[in-house]
Amino acid sequence: MVRHSKLRSWLTILGIVIGVASVIAILSMGEGMQQSVSSQLGDLGGDILTISPGVSKAARFSGHGMGGGKLPSSGTIATAEEIVLDRIDLQALKGIPDIKLINPIIRANADVYFLAKKGSVSVTGVDPKVWSQITLNKIEDGRMLGPSDANVVVIGGRLSRDYFDKPIGINQMITINNMAFRVVGILDNEGSDVFMPLQSAYHVLDDKEIGIYDSFEIKIKNEEELDLAIENIERKLMNVRHVTEKNKDFSIYSSKETAERVAEMMGSMTMFLAAIAAVALLVGAVGIANTMFTSVLEKTKEIGIMKAVGARNKDIMMIFLLNSVLIALIGGAIGVIFGYLLSGLLPMLMGGASGVTGKLGSSTIVTMNSVVLSLSISVIIGTLSGVIPAYQASKLKPVDALRHE
Repeated sequence: MVRHSKLRSWLTILGIVIGVASVIAILSMGEGMQQSVSSQLGDLGGDILTISPGVSKAARFSGHGMGGGKLPSSGTIATAEEIVLDRIDLQALKGIPDIKLINPIIRANADVYFLAKKGSVSVTGVDPKVWSQITLNKIEDGRMLGPSDANVVVIGGRLSRDYFDKPIGINQMITINNMAFRVVGILDNEGSDVFMPLQSAYHVLDDKEIGIYDSFEIKIKNEEELDLAIENIERKLMNVRHVTEKNKDFSIYSSKETAERVAEMMGSMTMFLAAIAAVALLVGAVGIANTMFTSVLEKTKEIGIMKAVGARNKDIMMIFLLNSVLIALIGGAIGVIFGYLLSGLLPMLMGGASGVTGKLGSSTIVTMNSVVLSLSISVIIGTLSGVIPAYQASKLKPVDALRHE
């Protein structure tokens, strides 16, 4: 029957091909984006926590703070008194056994001068004793800050290479807010930040008060006990700061929790897009059903002859059912091939959309699960689409079928 009506069969198969190819291409793009995001966020370090003063509006409205690793928001609740982190908080954190390292941080913008050229950069003051053990930045040239360092800085890769007319090298001097610093390290990144010992930063950044911090960067001892560590930190800080869950005035951010949430969000988005693409499969199912109903009408007399010579109802039904499954299987197999080719073209087709492929990865990954899923759906659709026409054909009476013109 497939060979007898080639044009009609291939048009029906085409509907299945489009649906399967679309589903595979979208699933492969989603898989590639998920793995890329997971890789990038995984590099943030699952055992690193950041504590910041203030709590996001979204967290306040939801009835809890930023504990549990929720991503902090830029908006904070306004209060009559500025919320800060201080030495009392630092000492309280040092008494928590779950914490391995604590890096108090202050940060602000400052003017930097190099060879009579001026620029504005972000200056970060860190504890030089622990910064090298807790930071995720890598050194490209030179070294990290050391415990005995003073009046030295480590700078970002972009600041070293492209920020000024001439590159800044190791042991060269730069001036920050009228204070001279020697460059001892250049980071392997595209940042333009400047990192210096905390005490030096207090002298450079005029609006910073000694003993007041912008945030704490914390490395916990056991990543597997991250949630327990967050609970202990929250409980300790709430006791020290005399706040409750309702008026909590600090935020805890965990990159691991964020990675999980982003992966979950992208998975949901991929499934949503795949569901839209699956509409094409439903259209293909309608095409199969239409083709099978037409075949029943065309083969009515042949059905009568087969029944007259002893064919049973289930034999007739199986013939038409296998015909619809064959159409779906052929369409699914060709769709898998086209879907694989389309998934390879998607990054090039979307190359201009840097927001989609630039940071989230430019590769797609066709998994065996997506291939099996697409083929299974196409076969199921073919079977369901052929059931009613096949049943109708099996119930034809031989006398009526032979009399049909």
